[in-house]
Amino acid sequence: MFVENLPSLIYNPAMIASKAARRTNIAIVLSLALSHAATAQTVKAGNVRGATDISPDIASATDAEMAFRVRQEFQHAWDGYKQYAWGHDQLKPLSKSYRDWYARSLLMTPVDALDTMMLMGMNDEAAKTRDYIAANLSFNQDIYVKNFEITIRMLGGLLSSYQLSGDKRLLAMADDLGARLLPAFNSSTGMPYVYVNLKTGAVRDERTNPAEVGSLLIELGMLTNLTGKTVYYEKAKRAVSELYKRRSRIGLVGSGINISTGQWTDPVSHIGGGIDSYYEYLLKASLLFDDKDCQRMWNSSIDAVNKYLADQAPTGFWYGQANMNTGDRVDNYFGALDAFFPGTLALSGDLDRAGKLEDSAFAMWTKFGIEPEQINYKKMTIASNGYELRPEIIESAFYLYRFTRDPSYREMGKVFFDSLTKYCRTDVAYAALSDVKKKTKKDEMESYFLAETLKYLYLLFSPDNALDLSRNVFNTEAHPMHRTW
Repeated sequence: MFVENLPSLIYNPAMIASKAARRTNIAIVLSLALSHAATAQTVKAGNVRGATDISPDIASATDAEMAFRVRQEFQHAWDGYKQYAWGHDQLKPLSKSYRDWYARSLLMTPVDALDTMMLMGMNDEAAKTRDYIAANLSFNQDIYVKNFEITIRMLGGLLSSYQLSGDKRLLAMADDLGARLLPAFNSSTGMPYVYVNLKTGAVRDERTNPAEVGSLLIELGMLTNLTGKTVYYEKAKRAVSELYKRRSRIGLVGSGINISTGQWTDPVSHIGGGIDSYYEYLLKASLLFDDKDCQRMWNSSIDAVNKYLADQAPTGFWYGQANMNTGDRVDNYFGALDAFFPGTLALSGDLDRAGKLEDSAFAMWTKFGIEPEQINYKKMTIASNGYELRPEIIESAFYLYRFTRDPSYREMGKVFFDSLTKYCRTDVAYAALSDVKKKTKKDEMESYFLAETLKYLYLLFSPDNALDLSRNVFNTEAHPMHRTW
């Protein structure tokens, strides 16, 4: 399936002695993981098993049985999409209808879900879906699309599925889409506008956030490496560099920025939604592309994040909110989107903080039977009470299991699976929750549930050869990018 004898993501051994290199060296990460696994405390697994009442058949299931069950649930949700929303962006599982993001469908769910099918071995279904996408998806549409969302979902999905299948039609579509998104970068700073018209190249909305500016380099960098067109990487690299240059004197970024003036519009710093994947992509671009600038930016950024945002509270180890200029604590919120950070910390080699933060996130999940969108972690009370079928806590468990071999992370996965099937499963698919206390469903199933949530859950219980982490880097939508150069 993949090109043979590719270089793994390991840096020059001469760099190993430095503290900075340890954070971004896959070989060191694996070494730390083995050491951590050898000394893992069995009490953690006991705590996980005692944290909530798991269905007996799930509690006793083997890893192979769990992977099979996750695959079955993917099939269930995919069948519901096909029956009630085929040809549209996403399923509305309660009304058994559909929602399109724009005036015309971009086939978001099929594109987003395609590489999950291939990783799960659903080859016939994947082939039919590829053919349908190739025959019916056109980006020559007079619609304004959100650059960030279309990049991570659509461009990322096309690139990943091309690499997994070798279907050149998907690469051609990715190249076409990438070219149509480039006008978004035509600002005075080089940071992208929020929306771009796919047909005319017109742009709008100059007020954005670090995640939407800094989470494009993985996809556009892959497009450069697969097509040879350097403009893609150059545009995305300039954008993230311009954002980094505007960090505060203590090394933090804020929640909002104007890409025309370069001025911050919101000084609150955190690791959650609106900033999250900016940090993620600094690390991942340094790994995937061996980009020393991104490595340097990650190293200085994580130092500031750990200094000013990390918070050891009586309720656990968390990351909260602070003023980007002073470092003063602003709020004590942590939520479903923040739960990506244990995985990123683990990928960087910081397994100690990663493990402690995942334990805290898991406590957030089990306290309410399923995680709320956001809590006040000092009070352990709900600040935003929905559950959007999010994948981040499962993503982190996947990374931590791979790097530590601590079985408690697979035990966590059983809890996540049990909660999803108990509270979110419907007769045709899965539905988000409007209230995690009452477990009331709402009429939404985002495409990322198939692209991310079930993919990470499947990989958590699968053998390592299902996805080689030394040769692949996930984008923030869980589309694996395979290094082929």
